Amino acid sequence: MSGSGTTIRTLYDVPGPRAKALNILVSVLCVLGLAAAGWWVSSALAEKGQLAAEKWEPFVTPEMWLTYLLPGILGTLQAAAFAIVLAIILGILLGVGRLSENRTVRYSCGAVVEFFRAIPLLILMIFCFQLFADYALFPSTELAVAAVVTGLALSNGAVIAEIVRAGIKAIPRGQGEAAIALGLGNGQTLRMILLPQAITAMLPAIVAQLVVALKDTALGYQITYVEAVRQGIQAGSAYSNYIPALVVIALVMIAINLGLSRLATYFENRLRSGRKPALKPAVEEVVVPQT
Repeated sequence: MSGSGTTIRTLYDVPGPRAKALNILVSVLCVLGLAAAGWWVSSALAEKGQLAAEKWEPFVTPEMWLTYLLPGILGTLQAAAFAIVLAIILGILLGVGRLSENRTVRYSCGAVVEFFRAIPLLILMIFCFQLFADYALFPSTELAVAAVVTGLALSNGAVIAEIVRAGIKAIPRGQGEAAIALGLGNGQTLRMILLPQAITAMLPAIVAQLVVALKDTALGYQITYVEAVRQGIQAGSAYSNYIPALVVIALVMIAINLGLSRLATYFENRLRSGRKPALKPAVEEVVVPQT
């Protein structure tokens, strides 16, 4: 705010009358387009009887939830929880390894990261499933969940490794040099100074990747893993209400992802608030004599 009371705008130019009119016109057209699309979709669903009350009634019965939806949701959460923990551990190890001064370690970690970033996740799950089955590495009842968790951990761990590496490299070099000058070793500098700051700074990106991991559990449908989408389709087949079943599953997945994002935001705020604020210089009060 300037002394004359006018607001100083430095981020964008204030639109003129023609630009304002154009913005209003585009906004109105967008709203009308969305309303028309919503009316078309709802009309098509109503015409096919998908909005009838009897299509939605099964979702208020315990049988629907106990038989179909809850086992699928628990399967999704179980696979996502294991995969997220393993992906974070793997990502930190690979990310730190890519910054190692040892050339062999650095190149080996780089090759692993690039390989698992390039291979499609579904192919990785199918490969793990077949590998575990051929060599009996897991009981037959655990093959699907093991393949889903392994695929998600390897794929998302490779991505998180790049996030961690970028976060460490974004920290000013002076901090690492100062830590070494104070007598800390390279490992201590990385573990005590650089890595905590990198993870805190990159937490939004890491959380976004974790949400992706949660959603990708749906690919387990292809290897017969009992997860939310698979159970939703089976429920739709049993009650002849595919669209309502998928809508309910979509709402459940959105709620879970929002909960994960809120939880991560909470921990991020706790981490940031745990830092001590920089000391502010003392401000002397200036008394202006009245004339």
